[in-house]
Amino acid sequence: MRHVFVETDWLVAYAAPAHHKIPEAVELLSRASAGEIRLYLPSICISEARRPLNEKFQSRSAADRVRDFLRWAKREQLINSSEEENTRRVLDKMESRIKTDLSILDNVFASLKDEAGLEIFDLNQEMLVRCTELSYFKLELGPFDQAILAAVLVGAEEIAKAGASDIAFCELDSVLQPWGRSGPRKEKLTKLYDDALIWVYGDFLLANPEMPANWPHRA
Repeated sequence: MRHVFVETDWLVAYAAPAHHKIPEAVELLSRASAGEIRLYLPSICISEARRPLNEKFQSRSAADRVRDFLRWAKREQLINSSEEENTRRVLDKMESRIKTDLSILDNVFASLKDEAGLEIFDLNQEMLVRCTELSYFKLELGPFDQAILAAVLVGAEEIAKAGASDIAFCELDSVLQPWGRSGPRKEKLTKLYDDALIWVYGDFLLANPEMPANWPHRA
């Protein structure tokens, strides 16, 4: 079985308001629930996900810009009353749905604890020690990213000792990806992942970059 670590970017993609959800993130959990893979999520990601979810997906400013356009377009006779009314009705429904979805985030987070195939784990003492050790690697990471990296590295080592042989990390945040956007690979970060036998994917499909056939311990 493939063991896959995820972090805040997956949680935000999964728990976002309905029309903002990323289907691949939802599908990843479905694959875990079906027993195809096993997911691991550091519990501190739940706290961090609240801010981007509540800030990024607020609809008021975007909806108000559309309402401003409607007022202008109506004055300029570019739209009729029916078009204006229908658009306003859609905007009201959008705002109501987003407000509802954001109001139940705690329920969404709580429900993850009961999802088959998903393990939410707390940072242990070894992870905290590793986080401190990473400070000397000059990886240019913020405190939270450094804690996530420590959690994934130590978590991977722990499940490897228990017999796991196919370990991956879904990471869409360029900060923790071992490759540069346009430059060379990040050698220090690459070595940390390689030493822990973690293959890093840049998507939720577990497809890119493709794991080479000769990757150590591939199942």
